[in-house]
Amino acid sequence: MAFSQDMVSAKMSETSSTSFSVIHPTSSEGQGPSPRHLSVMHPVVAKKISFYKSGDPQFGGVRVVVNPRSFKTFDALLDNLSRKVPLPFGVRNISTPRGRHSITRLEELEDGESYLCSHRRKVQPVDLDKARRRPRPWYSSRAISTQAHSSPPTAPAAAAPGMLRAPRRLVVFKNGDPKTRRTVVLNRRVTQSFQAFLQHLMEVMRFPVTKLYATDGRKVPSLQAVILSSGAVVAAGREPFKPGNYDIQKYLLSSRLPGASHHVYTKGTARSERRKSSNWKVSIITSDLPNSGTSSQIYIILYGQHRSSAPIYLSGTDGAQFQDGREDIFTIRVGDIGTLFKIRIGHTNSGLSPSWHCKEIQLWNMNSGKKFYIPVQRWLARDQEDGEICREFPVLNKGRPMLPVTVYEVHVATGELWNAGTVANVYISVYGEKGDSGSRQLFRSKSSFSFLRGQTDTFSLEAVHLGDLYKIVIGHDGLGPGNGWFLDDVVIKDPTTNREYAFFCHRWLDQGEDDGKIARELYARDNSIIFVRQRLELSRRETWAAERWKFMKGNTLQFYNKLTGGFVRLHPDGTVDALGEKTDKCGLFDVIFNKGNMCIFQSHVIRHLSLAVDNSTVTGMASGGACTELRVLYQPNRCALLESALVPGHTVIFDRHGKRAAESSAGYADLSKEFVVFVKGVFLNSAVVLLATSLCQALCLQPDGSCTGVGSQSEKSYWKVHKISSGICMFESVKNAGMYLRIKDGQCDGTGTGDTDCHFKIKKNLENASVSLESTKSPGLFVGLESDGQAKPVIYTKNGNVFFYPQVVKFGRENPMGMSATPSQEEEKIHETKNQQETPAAFEAKRSLLSSTAKSNRK
Repeated sequence: MAFSQDMVSAKMSETSSTSFSVIHPTSSEGQGPSPRHLSVMHPVVAKKISFYKSGDPQFGGVRVVVNPRSFKTFDALLDNLSRKVPLPFGVRNISTPRGRHSITRLEELEDGESYLCSHRRKVQPVDLDKARRRPRPWYSSRAISTQAHSSPPTAPAAAAPGMLRAPRRLVVFKNGDPKTRRTVVLNRRVTQSFQAFLQHLMEVMRFPVTKLYATDGRKVPSLQAVILSSGAVVAAGREPFKPGNYDIQKYLLSSRLPGASHHVYTKGTARSERRKSSNWKVSIITSDLPNSGTSSQIYIILYGQHRSSAPIYLSGTDGAQFQDGREDIFTIRVGDIGTLFKIRIGHTNSGLSPSWHCKEIQLWNMNSGKKFYIPVQRWLARDQEDGEICREFPVLNKGRPMLPVTVYEVHVATGELWNAGTVANVYISVYGEKGDSGSRQLFRSKSSFSFLRGQTDTFSLEAVHLGDLYKIVIGHDGLGPGNGWFLDDVVIKDPTTNREYAFFCHRWLDQGEDDGKIARELYARDNSIIFVRQRLELSRRETWAAERWKFMKGNTLQFYNKLTGGFVRLHPDGTVDALGEKTDKCGLFDVIFNKGNMCIFQSHVIRHLSLAVDNSTVTGMASGGACTELRVLYQPNRCALLESALVPGHTVIFDRHGKRAAESSAGYADLSKEFVVFVKGVFLNSAVVLLATSLCQALCLQPDGSCTGVGSQSEKSYWKVHKISSGICMFESVKNAGMYLRIKDGQCDGTGTGDTDCHFKIKKNLENASVSLESTKSPGLFVGLESDGQAKPVIYTKNGNVFFYPQVVKFGRENPMGMSATPSQEEEKIHETKNQQETPAAFEAKRSLLSSTAKSNRK
């Protein structure tokens, strides 16, 4: 069966397809011993090969048939694998299972073998036996017994007596014909690849299927998007999407959206639950307002003191429910939920006219005889009121207080990293001591566009009061280009109690980053002050990890004070001020001692004196004394404090006139103890540098020649400096020798050849120690970044998209041009330099942030 599937995949690669599954035809690189042996009579040798994801044992692998007809070049294979293996920048490297040997030609691939795919040179090995046994993500495992059962390692997963595995079902509608629908099971056989899945749908639907859409018309471009869909897709040929009443069935519940909970009960209690279940009669009256009826599927959830019911879809036999002015009555069976205290009513927002205005709801417990009346009089519509399509209502019980309806204020902060924003649909579930809010889409922000980099969006979430909040589940559906998201934190304000709950994340929700999760469970912080302190401490650690290289022994530094507008100077008589010019030799300091963040800064010209803090003021003292040991404390704004190691709390401080001062000598506004730190000799000839774009990202050359600011701070982001004249340099990629950063014809990329298009003037920014790169051929145009991190020429602004923070990997030489080493020699020197400088104790913080970089350097 596996062989036939591979042959189907190979066949489909020869036929035309849509933009999201096309295999680009290119020229052959040869599969025979020599070109003259290739002829029309030469047999085509097909290799069946398995590819796995670097460092991800949960990825079950993909099987591909490789032959000269399906893949004529190695790049064509990489492009095809990029659509099947979820990596942030696509598949750019193939290696043997242990990552020791890279594959660069089709001829090196062996039939029947397995290989690892990665988007960087460094590969993380994977236990292939574990990956092959790993259940696919569309299988759910739920415990049905509290007793653990063991099985032999070789036993199939389905045979484990303590687990119940159910393949996920998907409803597939025919485009433009909602009445034609089929249910398919997402199992291993039909989901080897996206092309194989389309082929399976073609057999099921009995018409050519080349494209898939979500029920609201968004394109579903990949197998991962199918798995993460809400449970229904629309199958189409080459025609565009046709709107229709694509209602999903009641077993495809809205609770499957990110953050929804599922109730699981043991076998031993299942029978007792059925005995305690109750019959309820539900009466729903639709308003008689114009267009108040709906074409969507209505569901209801009952919340009791013991538990809540699952979403119950309300549907009849005549298909004409919930029309203007009509009363619809249903009988439903609900388990023992205890005393009812609230309900949630909503719909799936499907069909041609999904908007709905509900007038009232009546509930009757046919077992106890209790009746409940709920006046609704609200729209459930995206284009009405607040845009919500589900609402909660409290239920009045005799002798019990009724919970209030609360409009929570939800503040969602997207991180500052480049490409941190997302265009995917974001959902949140809020949990409190009195239930949960259910999965709600965050779609109507007070900002014009939601979830942009560095932006905090504010949403309103209406629910019956949840009591004290303790956790949230937040995630996105993974749809749309650039759907990955870096979430900083969520703050929820409860206007009823006037309390704030903080939920700290500071992680990626991205299939290609971090642990690959696109939904996270976050717990509330007990105290907002502690939360702020934790955020500040984390920010300081990250900033120190990014700036630590500046304080390596042997570096020459300058300290710029933004309040005085001058550099710190140490005079021969031992006095210190902050009025120096950039070229003042008295403002240069050598790092002669370094231990963690403790340093001694010796004057570059007055060798016997170093900066010191004595009697709470800064002065010059003999090098080596206890007062000369200063602790560097970095702030989130990339400014450093210089604190006495002998007397903690005493720092180097100046007044606005540049004179040394103590903290008690003037008002706080007239004092400054923050310094921007510059390193001398960063852009000397043949230096190798990183152009950092954030605390953990850097400007990187992509395989297609484009440049992005979301690269990792690793070897592929190294640039070799070619100094043309004072303040003018070229930047050559170390990994791709001969490719230079350039601005030409309105584009910024890395395909330059070393001509004048590649010459850049270095503009140093005193406010944050960054640099900006201005084209000398096109004055006024700088290397800049778009919100997704892509490089482009821009006009200089101070919004941060032209700021690059250089980090020296290898210092260069004074004499310009003519003495640069070969690329291979440069790489050897880079490794030597980093191995000498980056000791395990010195860079522990940076390794925790950039583990892959540090591991690569140690190798």
